[in-house]
Formats: sequence, structure tokens, C-alpha cells
Amino acid sequence: MKIAIGNDHAGTEYKLAIIGLLKSMDFEIFNYGTDGTDSVDYPDFVHPVAEDVASEKADMGIIVCGSGNGASMTANKHQKIRAALCWTKEITELARAHNDANILSLPARYIALPQALEMVSTFLNTQFSGGRHERRIEKIPCK
Repeated sequence: MKIAIGNDHAGTEYKLAIIGLLKSMDFEIFNYGTDGTDSVDYPDFVHPVAEDVASEKADMGIIVCGSGNGASMTANKHQKIRAALCWTKEITELARAHNDANILSLPARYIALPQALEMVSTFLNTQFSGGRHERRIEKIPCK
């Protein structure tokens, strides 16, 4: 599986830990995030993730910023993207199972690192349920 990941300065520690987890699972990683803590603009690191997922260069994406909101809003500007801002394992599971989320947005300042890693595992291991949810997903894009 190929995963694109991006982060701003608030998400560097989380991104590095997530990359370690992904490598242990033998995933191919496209790293667009900053590796520093100097202030940067999250759209510069989120747009490439969304482009990779939308073009199917990557199977899924993970984005991390302070609140997760700016990153999620940026990613969702791209057609074919369903970025979900998640703060618990249960919300993450529902985002995949019911909404077929293809990008996980994590709020680094509001969740603990072990929680974030558990959410990444849940995101990657939960399948879309289909069924009645499929019809709803088809109605998301603007015509």
C-alpha cells in the first residue's frame, strides 16, 4: 500500500512516529511534510498529499496539523478527496466504514501520540462498508 503523508510544524513529531509505524508495516511512503518545528503553512504540505490520493498515486493519505481543521479543509478542496478530521479511534473507524474517508486528518495538539498511532492503524485496517453508505458517498461531489 502507498501512503502520502503531510504535516506542518505542529505535526512533525507525530509524522515521524507515523512513518515509523508505516515502515514497520512495509508501506511505501510519500513524505511531503516538514521535518522541523519552525512555523510553516499547512496547505503547502497538504495539497501534494491530496493530489497523490486524488490521482491514485497513493492509496490513502495522512495529514497532521495543530487542530487538524486547516489540513482537512485544504484537502477537501480537491475532487475525489474525503478527508476526515478524527479525534478518537471510534470516529476514525466510522470515517472509513461509513464515509470511505481516503485521508485521515489528525489534530496533533489535541490527541496523544499513542492515540494517533492507534487511529492510523484503525484507519488503514478498516474497510468501507458499502451498501447504503455507497449512495451517500456518490452524492458528495459537486456537479
